[in-house]
Amino acid sequence: MRSSVVVALLLCAAFAPCMGGQTMPTRPLLPPAATASAAKVVPGNFVDISQQSHVNFVGQASHTTKKYLIETMGSGVALFDYDNDGRLDIFFANGAPLSDPTAKGTIPQKTGPKYWNRLYHQKADGTFEDVTEKAGLQGTGYDMGVAVGDYDNDGYDDLYVTGYGGNHLYHNNGNGTFTDVTQSSGTGGSGWSTSATWVDLDNDGLLDLVVLRYVKWDFDDIWCGEHREGYRAYCHPDVFKPITPLVYHNDGNGHFTEVSAKIGLDRPGKGLGVAIGDFDGDGKVDVVVANDSMLEYLYRGKGDGTFEEVGMPAEIAVDGDGRTYAGMGIDLQDFDNDGLPDLIITNLANQKYALYRNSGDGSFSYDSYISGIGGMTLLHSGWGLHFFDYDNDGRKDLLIAQGHDLDTVELNYPQLRYKEPPLLAYNSGKGFVDVSADSGAVFHEAWVGRGLAVGDIDNDGRVDAVITTNGGPAYVLRNETTTTNHWLTLLLVGHRSNRDGIGAVVKLTTAAGSQWVTVTTGGSYLSSSDKRAHFGLGAAKVAQSVEIRWPSGVVQTLSHVQADQVLTVHEPTGATVKP
Repeated sequence: MRSSVVVALLLCAAFAPCMGGQTMPTRPLLPPAATASAAKVVPGNFVDISQQSHVNFVGQASHTTKKYLIETMGSGVALFDYDNDGRLDIFFANGAPLSDPTAKGTIPQKTGPKYWNRLYHQKADGTFEDVTEKAGLQGTGYDMGVAVGDYDNDGYDDLYVTGYGGNHLYHNNGNGTFTDVTQSSGTGGSGWSTSATWVDLDNDGLLDLVVLRYVKWDFDDIWCGEHREGYRAYCHPDVFKPITPLVYHNDGNGHFTEVSAKIGLDRPGKGLGVAIGDFDGDGKVDVVVANDSMLEYLYRGKGDGTFEEVGMPAEIAVDGDGRTYAGMGIDLQDFDNDGLPDLIITNLANQKYALYRNSGDGSFSYDSYISGIGGMTLLHSGWGLHFFDYDNDGRKDLLIAQGHDLDTVELNYPQLRYKEPPLLAYNSGKGFVDVSADSGAVFHEAWVGRGLAVGDIDNDGRVDAVITTNGGPAYVLRNETTTTNHWLTLLLVGHRSNRDGIGAVVKLTTAAGSQWVTVTTGGSYLSSSDKRAHFGLGAAKVAQSVEIRWPSGVVQTLSHVQADQVLTVHEPTGATVKP
């Protein structure tokens, strides 16, 4: 991210990388088969229902003339069912006021309702009510990220909120209220925290917490930009030093211990996005980190609760030209239905979003060009994103929140935009196709997009989304795509494993083939999505089999599962653990 010169290197040729002033040959942006199938492409139809749903959140970035880097980051959103009524609720993190200038060493504090974090409860009629005060979730500082997980396995999902100068853990009391247990749990942290995710790192049945931090930073008065032109710009992250993440081990008694160095998850980075999954199929959870303007990290689980960083040998540390980029949003799911989770990381304009296809040998191939992602994203800047099947055809598509970080970017690069519409990419099975223009009015509206969470808000079998903007309103996008395709959504309840089933891998098979989903609330950017595993079944009215590999190692198989339902599945307690 960031700087008035951040995009200067890559304007040599449209859709082609440049090196040493020479245009380098590339693979086609879309394989011929994907182009030929254009007539079969199914656009989405996403409708902004924020106003009619009574969701009126506006994020506060507190812009100043000093252009402090923190002003560019935005805040995240969570979709989760906090009261277990079967309907998704929405939580927004929010900023705090900044002085102009702000004194070095300041930890910004919220000063009133304008800056509160917000919890919206979904009522039976599909509208939302603001229950922030009742829930006790107003917050205190300059908050940014949110992670959802049931850390004490009591059946109610808890909230972890990150920010600048300290984080907060809120325990869900099960009665519509939350208690701030940060101090007693030992999870406050320090510095500038961004995305976080819940995951059971040592398979003890208790969710641990991985918390990214961005850079070593303070409210210093640093001029970045064009002196001769007389304007100031946000500083590039190269100006600041990287910092280690925080990893909190769940001790099982409401207390956590910071163990990043002990378990090998402590390489200094500039972390903005984090995702989990089993990339090498060894049954051990792995962690991927999107770093800003430096190497991307892949932490491989070694099976003993420790990790080794293998981003370079796995070939995800850089892009297809061997360059670093502004890693921001991230997702790790299997988009090509081969049983191997694939990786995508968003970045800034002229860098091309990085799509890595899992090769099955412990490495990935950089497929941004051949998949079509490179061509459709070259001039865009992406943040939160998710793989999900918007038309229920059995293939995971992509929805991406977009917008540059530099409000001055158009002064130097008139072909780029500070505000951008979101992007919807249809998975044709042979490549991705940009269907944004035909998928609803929201894809013609320019926003400074940041956080993004997905989930089936109205339980109609079509996955919806919520997008936050930097210093602007949030948008609730209802998926009204016309389709006769069937679907199945699974709500996992762990017993040996963590209650949320986070880290479970679900394989669903119909006559058309198999597809896989890793259960997680993480990924995207600063945000947390519906923990339920959603599958599009296409024309199939029945799933022939559903195989769940729980984090405990238990493998559970369901047969002949009827489509078009939300099915709760409990982990069997007496089952034999398979290797």
